[in-house]
Amino acid sequence: MARLARLARLAQLAQLAQLARPARLLAQLAVLAVLALGAVPPLRPPEPLENDSEPGKAGTAGKPWKATPDLGELDLGTAGEGAQWTSWFDIAQPGGAGGHESLATTRLRFGARACARPVAIQARSSERALPAAPGPVLRASPGRGFRCLPREQPPGTACANYRVRFLCPRDDVYWSHWSPWSPCSRSACGTRGTQSRARRCRSARAQAPLKELRCQGEASERRPCSAGPCPEPTWTEWGAWGPCSRSCGRSGTRVRRRSCRGAKSPPCPGRATEAQKCPRSPCPGDPPAAPSAVPPLPAGSEPPAGCPGHTLRGTVVTAGGVALPGARVYLEGRPPALLARSDAQGRFTASGLCPGPAANLSAHRDGFAPGLAPIVTNGSGVAVAHLELRRLEKPYMVLHPAARVREAGQDVTFCCKASGTPAPRKYYWYHNGTLLEGSAQRSSGRLALRGLAPEQAGTYHCKASSEAGAIRSAPAQLTVLAQGQQSCRAEPEPSLVELPSECPQDASGSRYYNVGRCPASPCPGGPAEPSGCGGESGRCCGVRRMELRQVPCAGSVLPLKVVAECGCGPCARPRALVQGRVTAADTGEPLRFGHIFLGGSKVGFTGYQGSFTIEVPPDTQRLVARFVDGQQRLVDAVKVLPFDRRGGAVYQEVKMLRKKEPVELDGGRSNAIPLGEAGGREPVGELVLPAGAFLRPSGEVFNGTVKASVTFVDPRDVGTASAASSDLSFADAEGEIVPLRTYGMFAVDFREGDSGAALQAGPVQVRMDAAQVWMPEHLQKMKLWSLNPESGLWEEEGVLRPAGGGRRRREERTFLVGNLEIRERRLFNLDVPEDRRCFVKVRAYSNEKFNPYEQLEGVVVSLINLEPQPGFPSNPRAWGHFDSVVTGPNGACLPAFCDARRPDAYAALVTATLGGEELEAVASSPKLNPNAVGVTQPYLGKLGYRRSDHEDAALKKTAFQINVAKPDPNNVDESNGPVYSYRSLRECEEAPVSANHLRFYRVEVDKYEYNVVPFKESDVTSWTGDYLAWWPNPQEFRACFIKVQLEGPQEYMVRSRNVGGSHPRTRGQLYGLRDSRSVRDPLLDNTSGACVEFKCGGMLFDQSLADRTLVSIVPQGSCRRTAINGLLRDYLSRHPPLADNNHTGAFSMLAPLDPLGHNYGIYTVTDQNPRLAKEIAIGRCFAGTSDGFSREMRAGEGTAVTFECQERPPGRESFFQRLLSAPAEALAEIRREMGRPELRRAPPEVMDFASGAPGPTRRTPGSQRRPGRPRGRP
Repeated sequence: MARLARLARLAQLAQLAQLARPARLLAQLAVLAVLALGAVPPLRPPEPLENDSEPGKAGTAGKPWKATPDLGELDLGTAGEGAQWTSWFDIAQPGGAGGHESLATTRLRFGARACARPVAIQARSSERALPAAPGPVLRASPGRGFRCLPREQPPGTACANYRVRFLCPRDDVYWSHWSPWSPCSRSACGTRGTQSRARRCRSARAQAPLKELRCQGEASERRPCSAGPCPEPTWTEWGAWGPCSRSCGRSGTRVRRRSCRGAKSPPCPGRATEAQKCPRSPCPGDPPAAPSAVPPLPAGSEPPAGCPGHTLRGTVVTAGGVALPGARVYLEGRPPALLARSDAQGRFTASGLCPGPAANLSAHRDGFAPGLAPIVTNGSGVAVAHLELRRLEKPYMVLHPAARVREAGQDVTFCCKASGTPAPRKYYWYHNGTLLEGSAQRSSGRLALRGLAPEQAGTYHCKASSEAGAIRSAPAQLTVLAQGQQSCRAEPEPSLVELPSECPQDASGSRYYNVGRCPASPCPGGPAEPSGCGGESGRCCGVRRMELRQVPCAGSVLPLKVVAECGCGPCARPRALVQGRVTAADTGEPLRFGHIFLGGSKVGFTGYQGSFTIEVPPDTQRLVARFVDGQQRLVDAVKVLPFDRRGGAVYQEVKMLRKKEPVELDGGRSNAIPLGEAGGREPVGELVLPAGAFLRPSGEVFNGTVKASVTFVDPRDVGTASAASSDLSFADAEGEIVPLRTYGMFAVDFREGDSGAALQAGPVQVRMDAAQVWMPEHLQKMKLWSLNPESGLWEEEGVLRPAGGGRRRREERTFLVGNLEIRERRLFNLDVPEDRRCFVKVRAYSNEKFNPYEQLEGVVVSLINLEPQPGFPSNPRAWGHFDSVVTGPNGACLPAFCDARRPDAYAALVTATLGGEELEAVASSPKLNPNAVGVTQPYLGKLGYRRSDHEDAALKKTAFQINVAKPDPNNVDESNGPVYSYRSLRECEEAPVSANHLRFYRVEVDKYEYNVVPFKESDVTSWTGDYLAWWPNPQEFRACFIKVQLEGPQEYMVRSRNVGGSHPRTRGQLYGLRDSRSVRDPLLDNTSGACVEFKCGGMLFDQSLADRTLVSIVPQGSCRRTAINGLLRDYLSRHPPLADNNHTGAFSMLAPLDPLGHNYGIYTVTDQNPRLAKEIAIGRCFAGTSDGFSREMRAGEGTAVTFECQERPPGRESFFQRLLSAPAEALAEIRREMGRPELRRAPPEVMDFASGAPGPTRRTPGSQRRPGRPRGRP
């Protein structure tokens, strides 16, 4: 039936298109991409991969086109005059790429002959012949066009040349098809309700945002419906007899019940209850007799027989189905009666019990939340109950209260929500740290404040508690404004951008220009604003109006848009992403197709190279991700990933430990497994497993051969810090998240030797060598912890207490001993809570100038706390804790352990990365410069700042180490950072840039970027919608680079000038400039290469029409263009209009709309983070490949254009310099040279970009088609 419906739809479209032509003209490709039919399925659909960087390269996997709006739902019969087919269009691609007929390119060339929103597409080969079986693999979309790629074809088939035409509606508006009927409004039997369906008024053309579409007819329909008649009422089975009404003495009665199923009117015939007499029971002091009630049992006793012949059987298991011994089973009542305890297999039995029809059992066990289950009877005297217990889990916050701004007299609602086992039932609210009256023991995490007064401003946070513990939320700031007070000033704040080097300096000698900015601060909500419990965007301060300024610059004017006015509007909610790569810590092998979990939900897989992208859920404060190796070769990694709350992507490298090779153990004997004996070091401790400790999930003892793998993370090796799980934090009794200091963590995996089935163990003993604890106070605080994989927090398993000597050669040593049950796969830890905490202020800069306006945001700064002095004798660089923070507009504050009495008691190793690139720290040798480090003396000397290459110049320069000396409050030299006390976090976060701080900077070749519409790539919220914006879409950033080879004795600056090319709103207007210095090729003499960014061609911010940017590439010096990539030249000639390229000192082109690749010398990468997109594109450009990455320039590979540069005679300016000093004269020189008859070789349809009129049409010799070769083939 579905197929018939599709054929009928095709017939309707054919009728509308009036296709009354002979059958021989319909010998075309069966590629009707009519959306009502769906695309023709390929024989073997290619697997969608990450990037489609090169459509013309065979053998390279590509990215399928994005889905277009579902125009197939349109009811073209309501469009008045129906629709009609356009003429056939044929636009070829360069050789080897197959057929590419895109809608954007077709409209660019043929204009209105192709509508903006076609509803169908047809394609046929130029030979008008049907393909031979099995046929090529084809892709078609009315919104994008048609393509056939050779790399996607089955063996023996090939793409031909194709023509396409589009089905365009004749009217502007028409209805969509009716939606399916909604469910009936009444679901109860015997009732009548209504159901409805709807359709939407749609347009075939782009409409103004606020324009209302009007179609003739109704947009919705309603009809009556019914849920059907009710079934006849029937009785359920009788329940079990209840307990006797008298416990002793005279005889009583007992009752059983049944219920009427499906009864409304009339009810079931008969009675719902039955009663009978029960035997008389003796009272205390009477002769012994069988008791009729079930009193509480002492430990180990059996229940008395109240109902001879009746038996209750059941099991107690974990959520994973593992048997739980020693669970206490109660009959629920007032008070509950203890019936039995579960045995080693989790089973229990109680005799003589007569439960009622609604009786329930509960089970209790230490470390688990109580479980409840009904008693099921079958009338034979045997009752069954199965109870499942979930492990106690401390609460953790899943929804934090959000900051709010209100005017006096308005209302506000704060919300928080916590999860855990059992779920928290009590919430407490605090204002400025003080418990609010009446907020205790709220069952809901909502706080509503009515009629706000100014004194109610401040910070609010909530605390959720359960029997497992408590957790505090992050604080939320409430600002209460007076009536009429503005929270968003109309005057913008200062924000400086650097002008090009040819622009004159101002009176102060600076080339920075104030373009203004609007702080993204919250605005007061109106009376109709939602409750504030998540999901709403709110109102924020933002740009209301921009102005275009003309900046005098080297004899010309430079356009620049500045913020003229700020105002309140809807807050932007940019997507926050975490991207990265997961690899094995030992070999670097990628985790291929590993599972990714957020909380308990699987959200995706890693790629073939271990890459991953995680979209951060809204209102997330702490992102906890778990990576699982499906092949079980690597230990599960639980990571707390830093992210930028303002949006954009943050790159993170994730390391996973390889499981240690298993050893064979005899399950029937006692065994000991050392913890941390690698590298010739003494073990930190050992895991002692007594005989019979291994259990199957059913609870059965396993005494056979066990393969035991125990993987230990040894903090005595600083290299293991990157592979450690979580961030070593736990929630204390007050719900505050505080750090732990680790002495080692381990993961266990026990399996049967023959079958490989998983085993549990318990109880086992953990013994830790007290000699490995160098801080005496830690001996009394050492505990055993396990990691909750959903919250990323460590939970206490037990206390390690001093015990006698060990075994064999360690008999004289003291051990800390604790007990542990291993009934699920968790990571375990030997830790102590640490309360000596501080914050370290770090900033990152774009270069060594350390300009306050050139700070980098989105940099991941990591701090590893090193072992206190004197440290382990074998490795003084042991670590104890680590943390990571993402820099914002004012740097980052990293938590660290510190000490006030001894400056060198704690040390910290700090690194910084941006998109996977390591930033460089300030040098500490041969001479320490306090001005460069960012910390004044004498505090800098107390910190003992040392870069990683301080003693060995061969080491990397990407880290520094300091003594985390807690500042002395009585010493003025230590009151200005960079180390702040734990209670001074706000002071650290708000510290001015002039305060002491530690620095990283980015090392790169000389480069410069100028945008007419200012945009801070580290802050996605600074994007402004404008036709001249460099990035047209703030949700997806497409970076384009062209590779230039320069043959000359030195390195050269290369500039790209980017102006509007084909869009009527931007033609001839500047988008921006990019300067980049070439990098020498180490393998080629006198050769360097430059990867120069240009503005990609494509849709502008309104997404209505594409623009092919006019890009001019101009190298510095006396350079002459000697070669252009053949494939690129061929592509440009096949996609007119063309740019003039008669001046040999430059290269110009109209930016391609397709994502070309290294065969063309063009490198395109799309990502949600603009800097990451550019980093990936530059790495591919350096390598000269479409999928590689290199920081070493290979100038001879993947090049688009080549220049030969010579040393110019003294006193003679290069064309690049003339363009900087006198751009008007330089451009006039280009025009004069272009006008010479002997140089006039204009390609077809050359466009004069000053006037927008096409020039005369001529064909150059290089653009002549070679005979004997069809179009689209090399």
